Amino acid sequence: MERLQKVIANAGITSRRKAEVMIEEGKVKVNGKVVRELGLKVGNSDKIEVNGIELTQEVKRYFLLYKPRSVMSAVSDDKKRRVVSDFFVDIPERLYPVGRLDYDTSGLLLMTNDGDFANQLMHPKYEVEKKYIARVKGIPSKEALRKLENGVMIEGRKTAKAKVRLQTFDKKKEKAIIEIIIHEGRNRQVRKMFDTIGHPVQKLSREAYAFLDLKGLNAGERRELTHHEVKKLKALTQFGDKK
Repeated sequence: MERLQKVIANAGITSRRKAEVMIEEGKVKVNGKVVRELGLKVGNSDKIEVNGIELTQEVKRYFLLYKPRSVMSAVSDDKKRRVVSDFFVDIPERLYPVGRLDYDTSGLLLMTNDGDFANQLMHPKYEVEKKYIARVKGIPSKEALRKLENGVMIEGRKTAKAKVRLQTFDKKKEKAIIEIIIHEGRNRQVRKMFDTIGHPVQKLSREAYAFLDLKGLNAGERRELTHHEVKKLKALTQFGDKK
C-alpha cells in the first residue's frame, strides 16, 4: 500500500506535489469515488482515475548507461542534438537520467522511471560518491591538489571535501591524469574545480557511481541493474527495504 499522490507521481503523470494539488481539487477518483484525502493509501487492486483517465502504473526499470561525449543528459533537445533517451528507444517505459553529465563529459549515468529513487540518490545529504577521471592541462602541484581535497570556492560557495589522486603525468606533453571523487553534483563542478587551481580539464569521464562502474561496457552501451544493485542503492539513502 502506498500514498495516492506517490502512486500518481510514480506513474509518470506529474510530480508528487502537483498530484497533491489535483487530489485536493477533486480531479482524482479511487474505485469510482472522488477523493480529496492526501494520506489515502491504495494498492494494486484499486482503480485510480486522474482527470477521467485510468491510471496504469509502469514497471520500475533501472539502467546503467555509458554515456558518450557529445550527448545531452536529457530526453529531448530543441537543438536536435543526441540525447540519452536515444539509447533506449526499444524500452517502452519512459526513462529519465538520475542527475546529469555535461554534454562534453562521458561516463556512467543512471536511467530510471522511478522518480522517488532518483530524487533520493540526488539529494546532497546522502553524499553518494561519484568518481571522475580528468585529463588536465599542466601538472598540478601537491599543494594545488590539496586545495581540491579541502574544497575550493565556486560561484561564492565552497565545495565539499573531495578525494584526489594524481594517476599519471607527462612533462613533455604538459598534461596529467587525475582521479577525483566527489559527492556533490553542481553544474560542471569538476571542470570548475580544476579551473580554480589553474589546470583546465581537457577530457573528463565519470568512472563510478557509488559501487557501480563501467566494467564490460563501451561508450553508448547499457545494462539493466540487478535487483541486488537496486536494493544496495536504495540502502545507501535509507530508502526502501534493507533486509
